[in-house]
Amino acid sequence: MPSLRKDPIMGRWVIIADERAQRPQDFHAVVHQTERTSDCPFCEGNESHTPPEVHAHRHDHSNPDQPGWKVRVIPNKYPALRSEGTVDRKSEGLYETMAGVGVHEVIIESPRHIISLTEAPADTVRAVFQIYRDRLKSLKKDGRFVHGIIFKNVGAGAGASLEHTHSQLIVAPIVPINIWQELTGSLRYYNDRGRCVFCEMMEEEIKDGRRVVLETPHFLAFCPYAGRFPYETWVVPKDHNSHFETIGKPALEDLGRLMKQVLTNLEQKLDHPPYNYIIHSAPFDQLGLPHFHWHIEIIPRLTQVAGFEWGTGFYINPVPPEIGAKTLRANPPSQDPGHGSITNG
Repeated sequence: MPSLRKDPIMGRWVIIADERAQRPQDFHAVVHQTERTSDCPFCEGNESHTPPEVHAHRHDHSNPDQPGWKVRVIPNKYPALRSEGTVDRKSEGLYETMAGVGVHEVIIESPRHIISLTEAPADTVRAVFQIYRDRLKSLKKDGRFVHGIIFKNVGAGAGASLEHTHSQLIVAPIVPINIWQELTGSLRYYNDRGRCVFCEMMEEEIKDGRRVVLETPHFLAFCPYAGRFPYETWVVPKDHNSHFETIGKPALEDLGRLMKQVLTNLEQKLDHPPYNYIIHSAPFDQLGLPHFHWHIEIIPRLTQVAGFEWGTGFYINPVPPEIGAKTLRANPPSQDPGHGSITNG
């Protein structure tokens, strides 16, 4: 029988329709071919085909906008927001408006033409997350901006227009509504209970064990109790921390290994579906929040949001999170030489 589950952060109810559950291979995601050309602008040697880089991890003695890079950051050629100008917020009757000021960057994750970050070694995955941290730390110094979000679209069904593995960063002068709702919900829980809801969720998931996908010294990956989508997975740091950009080196190394394993399991078990991941972090100007916990949400795009969801705010998830986690943790853990191991939950 279906059940209704309440998300303790957002207060959002989700329908877990287990009678509609399917095997992973029974899902047929909408597949549209991403653009692939013989002259990919993201490949090493084609640096002149992109805007000039703003940051990069490079081999010694290599020059900007030339071959020799490991991970490269460029402005988005078609940005959602532009860095020039002032915010200029004003009202027009009951409406508010402001200039579309912000930063929109693309993180090219490999000089080789690979379509998944899982094809790269764990050191490269760690370097990608280090770039995320470094860009946020740099951009938060600009007083016009209050929040930065990092996201990755894999496959055309998840919004990717180029297949070469990459992710994006957008820094804006306002806090996005989803982040604001998480901040509000977690503060309400903190005021009621005196504890961070994310910390309590992790304790509950470790104790229960059924929804754990992977556990490492610094992180827990699990399918959330009220997950909206089949095989939705969250990655949460065990140490309370509200801002991703403050992550330290040991945790970065651990995160690189964990993300490679979790995404590899997802791709192998679900037959390489389109998916997104998003890093949720607190606003730049709200430091050290005791109620909020930065985290990563991984969303396989196996179902579509339709009229019922848009009309009600409910989501229907046909795969109970307990089954989703069992599927995603089925692969044995990998071990990169010299980096230690990670264990399944």
